[in-house]
Amino acid sequence: MTYTTVQGDKWDGITHKMYGDTRFTDVLIAANPQYRKIYIFSAGVILDIPEVETKISADNLPPWKKAEG
Repeated sequence: MTYTTVQGDKWDGITHKMYGDTRFTDVLIAANPQYRKIYIFSAGVILDIPEVETKISADNLPPWKKAEG
């Protein structure tokens, strides 16, 4: 899958758009090392979007969302 940037896109915003979560920002940057030094993108940059496991486990939840047993 790919994503074409729009003017002003940032890594965390792209990650949130594509995965619904910013915790995969490092995965996105690693998949596009040629752009790793860009902070704010111009329009028209095509990024590779790797597939990730987005399943949420109890280990990824904040303390107030974890069930107490």
